[in-house]
Amino acid sequence: MPFRIGVIADTHGRVHERVADVFAGVDHILHAGDIGGPHVLSELRKIAPLTSVDGNNDDATGEEVARCEIGGLHVLLTHILPRPHRPAIHVVASLLEEPADFVVFGHSHLPHLEQLGEVVYFNPASAGPRRFDLPVSVGMIEKSGRAWRAFHIALDERSVTALKQHMNQLSR
Repeated sequence: MPFRIGVIADTHGRVHERVADVFAGVDHILHAGDIGGPHVLSELRKIAPLTSVDGNNDDATGEEVARCEIGGLHVLLTHILPRPHRPAIHVVASLLEEPADFVVFGHSHLPHLEQLGEVVYFNPASAGPRRFDLPVSVGMIEKSGRAWRAFHIALDERSVTALKQHMNQLSR
């Protein structure tokens, strides 16, 4: 069975009813900010070990950085990137100090999966209350053999199409 990391962001105080099933059996969970309260983190910790970073709606700046190594994968976790091609100075400085394989971020509520050089930039979109026509989704990072891959999982039927429509808009 592959090594699996559940990725979630922008819950805004709500743990979607499908998250426990989707994340069942994951080895670790990453939350990229705008958590919305300690009850969200408590619910996620019931599923798997958790690494999180606060977002701008969590009485923080959203520029905080957390680092972790999970199954050999080096992750930089932040809330506000804002764009992979033009990352914020706090992200650039952190990557210069210590490289990462993945940069996981939130804030925009837009799904994103893009590799730039050696770094994969991944935003799972929002798992919180629906916002406009944006998807409600989470992400998964899996290791099978030596290769890592990431993908999005829609949490409702409408979000299947919304994921396709909004994917990688941060690169446009």
